[in-house]
Amino acid sequence: QVQLVQSGGGSVLPGGSLRLSCSLSGGVFTNYNMGWYRQAPGNERELVATITYNGITNYGDSVKGRFTISADGAKSTVYLQMNSLIPDDTGIYFCNAGPRGGSKRYWGQGSQVTVSS
Repeated sequence: QVQLVQSGGGSVLPGGSLRLSCSLSGGVFTNYNMGWYRQAPGNERELVATITYNGITNYGDSVKGRFTISADGAKSTVYLQMNSLIPDDTGIYFCNAGPRGGSKRYWGQGSQVTVSS
C-alpha cells in the first residue's frame, strides 16, 4: 500500500520561503508521477506543480517563477521549494502520487502553509 508522508510548511512573512517534502513508501518511486496541490478555505483544490516519473515539470500559473518542484529518486521524495510567498499562497498543501499509466491517486496528509504579516 502506497503511503505519502509530508513534512515542512508553517508560517512565514510575505516574501519569505518554505520547503515542503513528501516521501513515498510502499511503491517504486520512479514508477510514479508526483505533484503538489493546495486548497484555501472556501476554495477548490488546485494544481500547484507536477513532475513526471521522467522529470518533466508543470506549474500552475499563479506559482510559475516562484515555486520549484523536484524529486530525489534515491530518497523517494518530492520537494516543493516556495519562494517569494504571498498571502494568496496560504492554504493546505497536499502531495499526490499516481502510477504511470494508472488512474489511482494517493494523497499525503496535508501541510498548512500560512503567509501573513
